[in-house]
Amino acid sequence: MVESIWPIQLKLNKYKDMEKTFLVITSIADDKHPILNSIANDAAKNDVPFIVVGDTKSPDKFDIKNCDFYSADRQMGLDFDLAKSLPFKHYARKNIGYLIAMSKGAETIIETDDDNIPLEGFWNNRSREVEAHLLNDQGWVNVYKYFTEKLIWPRGFALENIQKELVKIDTMQRVDCPIQQGLADENPDVDAIYRLTLPLPVTFNKSENIALGKDSICPFNSQNTTWFKEAFPLMYLPSYCSFRMTDIWRSFVAQRVAWTCGWPILFHNSTVRQERNDHNLMKDFRDEVSGYNNNEMICQSLKELDLKEGIENISQNMVLCYEKLISFELVGKEEIGLLNAWLKDVDNFDTSK
Repeated sequence: MVESIWPIQLKLNKYKDMEKTFLVITSIADDKHPILNSIANDAAKNDVPFIVVGDTKSPDKFDIKNCDFYSADRQMGLDFDLAKSLPFKHYARKNIGYLIAMSKGAETIIETDDDNIPLEGFWNNRSREVEAHLLNDQGWVNVYKYFTEKLIWPRGFALENIQKELVKIDTMQRVDCPIQQGLADENPDVDAIYRLTLPLPVTFNKSENIALGKDSICPFNSQNTTWFKEAFPLMYLPSYCSFRMTDIWRSFVAQRVAWTCGWPILFHNSTVRQERNDHNLMKDFRDEVSGYNNNEMICQSLKELDLKEGIENISQNMVLCYEKLISFELVGKEEIGLLNAWLKDVDNFDTSK
């Protein structure tokens, strides 16, 4: 494979790179946190507004220069329907950060976590249209295998398919990808089974972009992800499910709905390295069991849904997808109220342009 760093840029006027780009993190760390301070400093240098969403466990005092911090109290004062109903003490508080960025005119939202350190390419311009190897009709695709020869798979990957052979990639082509997942070096996003049985760190090779189109699926996370405006509704993180599954099941819904819009999901080289926060791996394992047992079934069931084609049907299609997850009792029935509040809030910002 030919070495590349960030998705190959196309000089198209249709999408303006890094214009109105916001960075969103949720964290309960204090304002002495070295990674948050470093990110705030680099964000300012690159003219990227930096939003940090706190929670009830956040410190009373939080003051980092070039960081717009939203405490629990400040969030409750926001004019969003979701702000007053979204549960606290949950990673899905990050949804509030997305809405804040939208309300401030974001055209592009980058999200990461407080244990990810940006690499050189992280602050490069982002293009919605890129060159990539496009894979359609391939079912489960372990994208990590295109970036390393090591035995590894992303968190959320259906275990039944770990030994599946890689599909040979064809020539690169121009693709429109409003959802883009970057990999993470050293401590990549793998599941507890991997962490308990296989070695880390892992540094991925520099390889060409992979785009997964219709009927090709691979989980993506919330740790190094770029969202362009039309895809903003699909950023919604569910609250009434396993903490370890919230961004994974979001990715399954987002991919299924993206098919109805003709959008492939892009996977590209690592632009962060992770120094992972402390985790209890056995707790992670227990929290991932619902995924180990159901990820294959979830994606098959979402694939079988009769969804309407077109960007104008994203909201309706999302509701149908989450109703399906609720029917399996994998997501609580309370989720629909939150989702409707989210969709109402997002509708105020006209993401269709």
